[in-house]
Amino acid sequence: MQDSKISKNDNLEIQNQEKLSKLLKSYVSYYRPHWKLFALDMLCALLIAVIDLIFPIVSRNSINEYLPKGVYSAFFAVMGVLVAAYIIRAGLQYFVGYWGHVLGVYMEADMRRDLFTHLQTLPYSFFDRNRTGNLMSRVVNDLFEIVELAHHGPEDLFISAITLIGAFIALLTIQYKLALVVFFMVPLIVLFAGRRRKKMSEASRKVKEKMAGINSNVEASISGMRTAKAFNNEKYELERFEESNRYFRGAKKSFYRQMGIFTAGMDFLMNIMNVVVIAFGGYLIIKKQMDYVDLITFTLYVNTFLQPIRRLSNFVEQFSVGMAGFKRFYSLMQVEPDIVDKPDAVALTNIRGDIEFKNVTFSYDNDVEVLSDVNLKINAGETFALVGPSGGGKTTLCHLLPRFYEISEGSITIDGKDIRDLTLSSLRAAIGIVQQEVMIFAGTIMENIRYGRLDATDEEVIEAAKRAEIHDTIMQMPDGYNTYVGERGIMLSGGQKQRIAIARIFLKNPPILILDEATSALDTITEARIQSAFDELSKGRTTLVIAHRLSTVRGADKIAYIDNHGIREIGTHKELMERNGLYASLVKTQELPEY
Repeated sequence: MQDSKISKNDNLEIQNQEKLSKLLKSYVSYYRPHWKLFALDMLCALLIAVIDLIFPIVSRNSINEYLPKGVYSAFFAVMGVLVAAYIIRAGLQYFVGYWGHVLGVYMEADMRRDLFTHLQTLPYSFFDRNRTGNLMSRVVNDLFEIVELAHHGPEDLFISAITLIGAFIALLTIQYKLALVVFFMVPLIVLFAGRRRKKMSEASRKVKEKMAGINSNVEASISGMRTAKAFNNEKYELERFEESNRYFRGAKKSFYRQMGIFTAGMDFLMNIMNVVVIAFGGYLIIKKQMDYVDLITFTLYVNTFLQPIRRLSNFVEQFSVGMAGFKRFYSLMQVEPDIVDKPDAVALTNIRGDIEFKNVTFSYDNDVEVLSDVNLKINAGETFALVGPSGGGKTTLCHLLPRFYEISEGSITIDGKDIRDLTLSSLRAAIGIVQQEVMIFAGTIMENIRYGRLDATDEEVIEAAKRAEIHDTIMQMPDGYNTYVGERGIMLSGGQKQRIAIARIFLKNPPILILDEATSALDTITEARIQSAFDELSKGRTTLVIAHRLSTVRGADKIAYIDNHGIREIGTHKELMERNGLYASLVKTQELPEY
């Protein structure tokens, strides 16, 4: 039983070592594109360490050799060389301080690029589970501390190693007994630093988690500020923020407590080392085994010796904070997209627009089925409407077509080709979507419409706006197409947002169109005006329409009633009314005329 427990612990330790190895390899890989700058940084660091090492020994030799013999010109010449050396050292320090940090910035930018690129490969389901503020924290805050680690980490380790080895040799040549006393204390300092590092790392990880939580709450609160004011809930929002802030404050206090113990302990041990050197050095002077010049030189080397230890202690802090951020970055980069192109995927070309759902089953969490054994056939150029109660799976069904989610069973085909055999880029390029919640970016109207096709000319953007019947409205705005629309298009009305979304689709010109309750948030007058734009947009395209207002789908070629039990009825408006079933009941509820 005991052997089994030991074996399990050994396996766990091996797994942890493998994880750490992969983590460090991933981290080191970001140095590769900038290896020349990194090599120069390390060379400068080496020269700085060498200058620091030669100063005490050169000073000692000058005092022992030149001053007693009265060779003052040689003594001051050596001092002049040391001044020149320190001028050079200042230049080297500038390079390390400036270009070393630039190296860290380059690496941070590379990591941020890779992370943002990776986020764009992840499916809808990932963003369903993760809050925007949390992801923002990983893209912005976590990577900030990595800059300091990227620059100072290798530099501190390299300089410390060179300085410690050089100082060790120098101390042995001056007085080996005193050197042994110093080296006896070094393991104590290293052991203390190692034990405290683990506690600091854990505390730093908690701070990161709490900071991400605060970012999520702040992002949600700012986005919903108008709603908070409308419901007079500012006090409630403040209390929510204070609760998150209190947890963050507690985590930060815990981290600084660990850092305080670490810093105080390191300072105590290093100061005690100085006292021990002076005390034991004094004893050796009394015993005639050492002179005052050697003790002064030895003390200078002890200070030189302590510098790398201080650097290492700083490195421990930077490593704890930086790696805590990098672990969060790395864990996010390890999230595999579950919807990717097959190795032999082909582009969707020469699209007619025939769509067929065959025995399609789907579940968000592999537990409760949202769609079960759905069969639908939509002919090219046909307008197919989906109606029914909320939560019946209408939007989900449409989101399966561009593979925002992956079906559990069955198949979906376009022109007889399974969408899983097509490249995602060509599939999504063939589909245009207008949703109830239109995403308007902070920028100009021209930029927002051009989002439909980024290489479109100004003339093409204007033509798309005319077809969406918003050109005249735009021209009445202060700066026309260059009018700034505000965050999420706050300066536009609901109807204007929808028309911009329609203009985007006209610009994209896809053969397949999805209208997902695109007018449900509008008043009936605005809806009637926009409906004509939708009718124009739908011409010659296979169109799926999701609507709660049944007046907008009466002219559809086919209408399907869908609820939690699946697709219950399919037919034209006239056929379904004559059947007097679920659709007819829904029409009567909305008090629409039958014909």
